[in-house]
Amino acid sequence: MNEFLYAFAAYAVIGTAIAVMAMKGVRTQEEYYIAGRRVSGIVSALTYAATTYSAFMMVGLVGLSYASGVGALGFELFYLVGTLFLLSYYAPKVWELAKENGYITPGDTMAVRYGRVVSMVMSIIVSIALIPYISVQLIGVSLILEKTSAMSFEVGVAISAILIALWAFLGGLRGVAWTDAVQGVFMLLMAIAAVFWVYSYGFSDTSFFDEVPKLGELLVVPNKIWTPVRFAALVVPWFFFALTNPQVFQRLYIPKDRVSLRRMVILFGFFGLVYTVLVTFLGLELRVLAETGRFPVVSDRDAVTPTLLSLIPSWLAVAISISIFAAAISTANSIILTLSSMLTKDLFGSERVSIGRVLLLILTIAVSVFALQRPDYIVELSVLSSTILLCQLPLILGVFHFTRGGKVTGIVTLIAGFTTAIGITTAIVLKYISAPPLGVPTPVWTLTVSFAVFFTISTFEKQQERL
Repeated sequence: MNEFLYAFAAYAVIGTAIAVMAMKGVRTQEEYYIAGRRVSGIVSALTYAATTYSAFMMVGLVGLSYASGVGALGFELFYLVGTLFLLSYYAPKVWELAKENGYITPGDTMAVRYGRVVSMVMSIIVSIALIPYISVQLIGVSLILEKTSAMSFEVGVAISAILIALWAFLGGLRGVAWTDAVQGVFMLLMAIAAVFWVYSYGFSDTSFFDEVPKLGELLVVPNKIWTPVRFAALVVPWFFFALTNPQVFQRLYIPKDRVSLRRMVILFGFFGLVYTVLVTFLGLELRVLAETGRFPVVSDRDAVTPTLLSLIPSWLAVAISISIFAAAISTANSIILTLSSMLTKDLFGSERVSIGRVLLLILTIAVSVFALQRPDYIVELSVLSSTILLCQLPLILGVFHFTRGGKVTGIVTLIAGFTTAIGITTAIVLKYISAPPLGVPTPVWTLTVSFAVFFTISTFEKQQERL
């Protein structure tokens, strides 16, 4: 469809122009990676929201709501509640530490407390962990481009990767934040438009609330899909997202003052609640219409949104598609930028922005190769990344609450948690085991092992220091 190609091209040109304008004055790592700590509260909130709410929402969560019912809403609201709870307490502390000590990367916080070697290990682990999550963004965009016959899946991955790398390469965080501010508003408006169009199309002669009982067990939790174990497996890593995902942790460095930081948290909470309700309601609308024969029955839940786009008026389909592209690309280039900062500064100890730009390109290539395989559903890939990242949680909490433990504690905790998450996941994928040990979800195992190792090793390390 030519409309999609024209709109996508216009989106690419506008975004590139913004990135080029943001290049001015970007010479230091502080300017490149955290916009000189001079971002307003509104822009901070919108870039936090656009970075957090990605293709996962309008593709992954719509499909999950369609396939599994109201449990998807509970799952995503648990994330939002957890994030706001953590931000309300930790955001001021993180912001103050970063400002006083000149922190640029999330690893800087770990290096002061546990030593630079720990931040080096951390940079490697988070880079591995976030490749699936970044690939989700490319997959979401490419599925839509493929479904609308605009281009093949492979070409969609390539073009998305070019835009992700180009915008971050040119403008750094300032360019990303400026585009995020526009994209965040557009994402919300298009979610509203999609919900209202589907409602007027499918429920013109009846009411959604009259038809919704046809969903049966999808209206209650637990059910055969949302078992307690599955719910815990998805919710646990998402609940701690604000602390364990470095791209949003680094966002806490950027507000220009405390007022801006507070405004960021409040506005993000409002955005998140409205967007979550809209997206899950859209998925439930489509499932009700499928049950009544007014929307196709879709077996691949990641294809629900692309299927909708093929049925609605082309002008609206184009607008919604661009909003999904915006969500995906803003998340991906934010993560790529953060990983570039961690590898450059924490792993290689370099202060040169040019090194970070080279690493940014290498990371984008690696993510593109992974995305072309499309190994799993979007939701599961996103949760896998957050599960691996849970190994950092004891160390992060240790910065604020525990005095014991040092380099050895940090290294062993990270490796133990990472190995647990990867080991159990790999064993299940290769069918060596059919479920996590004792039926306990992998994220719970990862947290349990990480905290157990942290407290055990930190006690031993403290005793050694006393000797």
